[in-house]
Amino acid sequence: MGYSLLNRRYRRRRQYQHTVIECRAEGNYTLWLKFDDGLEGLVYLGDLVTTHSYLALSDEDIFSRVAIDPVSNAVTWTGGFQLEPEVLYRDLATKTHAARH
Repeated sequence: MGYSLLNRRYRRRRQYQHTVIECRAEGNYTLWLKFDDGLEGLVYLGDLVTTHSYLALSDEDIFSRVAIDPVSNAVTWTGGFQLEPEVLYRDLATKTHAARH
């Protein structure tokens, strides 16, 4: 029974996870993202790259080498920098919703 509950929780949680299917760096520390449900748009990360933890990404050459991790689906850069797709999705969905109203 424990396994089935664990498996059920995993499936339910996985059901709400969004998948980044395309990603590219744009100018001015902005990422263009496209998710599996069709949501796409720009996410500005300029405020993030000025923080101590992500300061290495302030180099535009490093920032431009963004990729999608095939296992975790996180948006990644060299040096172990990662951003979870759910955070990026919420940011983009909020901006898209606000622009429509």
